Amino acid sequence: MFKGSYVALITPFKDGQIDEKKLQELVEWHISERTNGLVPMGTTGESATLSYEEHYKAIDIVVKQTKKRVPVIAGAGSNSTREAIEMTTEAARLGVDAVLTVNPYYNKPTQDGMKAHFGAIAKASTVPLVLYNIPGRSAVALTVDTIVALAEKHQNIVAVKESTGSMDVTSEIIARLGKKFSVISGDDSLTLPLMSMGAIGVISVVANLVPRAVSDMVAAVMDGDWVKARDLHLKLFPLVKAMFIETNPQPVKAAMKEAGIIDFDDMRLPMIPVSASTRAQVIAAMKDFGVKPATPAGK
Repeated sequence: MFKGSYVALITPFKDGQIDEKKLQELVEWHISERTNGLVPMGTTGESATLSYEEHYKAIDIVVKQTKKRVPVIAGAGSNSTREAIEMTTEAARLGVDAVLTVNPYYNKPTQDGMKAHFGAIAKASTVPLVLYNIPGRSAVALTVDTIVALAEKHQNIVAVKESTGSMDVTSEIIARLGKKFSVISGDDSLTLPLMSMGAIGVISVVANLVPRAVSDMVAAVMDGDWVKARDLHLKLFPLVKAMFIETNPQPVKAAMKEAGIIDFDDMRLPMIPVSASTRAQVIAAMKDFGVKPATPAGK
């Protein structure tokens, strides 16, 4: 259902507010660039610093602008189960195709606690759930045993965005669950290796900047053209690394501004624009890839 290259959409701001027109433009651009699906209000979308009203507003804009041309998977997670259920219910009402639901951060629940958390969301949800296994952000990781137990008990838990950095985790999930459950890469640098083991695509940060290249790489894997996929992976790799010199989404927003894709690289505190040295490295990586900056370095 969710095969291909999905973009972890940034949230553009103007004068401290969501730039609605720019967000609509980004949706149109991504669809024209062969992005297979859109993921608003994830980590890259700065969901943690947006109000609930803004969160739902961004989802609504993306859903309405997409007009069912590609799937929309909206971030709707929380470390409070009650809040996660409320956010999932509202995202479903707004018309998303699925929700991305993150490990309960800060609380550090046990595996049994996470089974109860995601199980309660699954029981309340009318749309499919994609688990978001990202211990680097959440401080806790879903084990493979827990993922298998959740997938086998709840039919609407259909996939995991795998962001542990472990290829063994993907291998074991696919070996145990097969085609009835999907793994989606959550790390741009590992998309090709994970897809070689059976992952169905990526939710990508760098696709905010070069959506066609990411889509082409994923499509090459699906077509069995491993030489082309490897060449694209190796070309993308330095640019991918540049997107994580500082905390995501700071570098990718800087890159998008330099490329003229967005007008401002404003973020919500405590996220701030990248340092001058990072901006220079980002611009250098863009030039090497072939993305031409639209503005001088450092501005």
